[in-house]
Amino acid sequence: MPGERVYSSKCTDFINDEAIEKLASMPPQPASRVREIIAKSLNKEALKPEETAILLSAESPELVEEIFEAARELKRKVYGNRIVLFAPLYVGNFCVNDCSYCAFRRSLRTTVRKTLSDNELESEVRNLETLGHKRLILVFGEHPDYSPEFIASTVKQVYSIKEGKGSIRRVNINAAPQTIEGYKTIKGSGIGTYQIFQETYHHETYKKVHPAGHKSEYLWRLDGLSRAYEGGCDDVGIGALFGLYNWKFEVLGLVTHAIHLQNLYGVGPHTISFPRLQPAHGVEQDRTHFVSDYDFKRLVAILRLSVPYTGMILTARESAEIRRELMSFGVSQIDAGTKLEIGGYSEKNKDQELKREQFKIGDSRSLEEILNELVKNDYIPSFCTSCYRLGRTGQQFMEFAIPGFIERFCTPNALLTLEEYLLDYAGADTLKEGEALIEREMAKIPDENMRAKLKERLEKMKKESARDLYF
Repeated sequence: MPGERVYSSKCTDFINDEAIEKLASMPPQPASRVREIIAKSLNKEALKPEETAILLSAESPELVEEIFEAARELKRKVYGNRIVLFAPLYVGNFCVNDCSYCAFRRSLRTTVRKTLSDNELESEVRNLETLGHKRLILVFGEHPDYSPEFIASTVKQVYSIKEGKGSIRRVNINAAPQTIEGYKTIKGSGIGTYQIFQETYHHETYKKVHPAGHKSEYLWRLDGLSRAYEGGCDDVGIGALFGLYNWKFEVLGLVTHAIHLQNLYGVGPHTISFPRLQPAHGVEQDRTHFVSDYDFKRLVAILRLSVPYTGMILTARESAEIRRELMSFGVSQIDAGTKLEIGGYSEKNKDQELKREQFKIGDSRSLEEILNELVKNDYIPSFCTSCYRLGRTGQQFMEFAIPGFIERFCTPNALLTLEEYLLDYAGADTLKEGEALIEREMAKIPDENMRAKLKERLEKMKKESARDLYF
């Protein structure tokens, strides 16, 4: 947790509520103008907030369907049919904040509080590795116990744990905004993405739902990822909790934030998350700004078109049905086999215990069940971590991403990680379907040299039990 509050060198409150409200309330624009913006986005150009607002103004079913189809097309162009898989691991839920929507808020005395011990953390990680996970996001409450040194130590321990052929190769972080020095300490442990959600970009609503604790200061949180960049974390994730305020305002807030980071640091957010409010223990939710499934699909599609090179994360907060549909609209990362109870991966109980969770999840399927469905629907499940381990992050990652190289560069690595899962963890049906998918995808690779190298690595994995191969 921060001591003295030293802001980034470029700290500014770049969210102008009045200007964003005006854009969010824009009346429907001519269909021709909406189509101009769609065409720009399909050319893989990031949209300005004013252009995003034009898409948000579209109300006719025909135009909305054109936005949906454009998002599907852009997803195929930029990311192909890959879906990155990860698991969240809650390390501790003590918290000094009193967020009105959260079951971990400090004033709620019936929440079961816990921080994993070293032995419990090891048990959790070993169980996750036994299932085939390679990518984790560690989640910490905002509390002095979860200092930068504690977070860094936890990350190092996670990386050190090996179960059978399993290993965690990338650890992302969801934790409190830090000081610049704090970020340097955490970055030194080898993390991937540092994720901070503003929750709501609307100042008045932010103040209302965050009445106490470190989180009550809007600007400290808004500036959090700027300090992360200045502390050496060049890979960050942003997000808003939809349902706290007008969803159109929040979309424009996210786009404004992405542009702000791009303009200041030469690289925008690596990921954008857009969780919706879900039931939680001890929480009475205000449904004034509830986002319907239809509007949720709209906001996901519009975000895809507005920030074409940013990964989009849809978590198990949502139902399996919604997740199936939105993967085609632009989602590129999902969690699987999710347990939110602290210590839950080491337990056999499959029932959710809301007193031990931050919120209720909507998709409780196992990693194997989700992966099986993905391959049957021609998605490539990916556990790839090569960019992080080869230093392709920040501006260097954007140099690969912006020209549209992600699909061509990442597909071979995704296939290698899928093969690894199939050989070590998959059931018979998933193995059969997955191998058939790999054959189909290999045939699509236009570069004969790359195809030959990939085939060589795949054979090495099968015949020599080689693992962790990547380009």
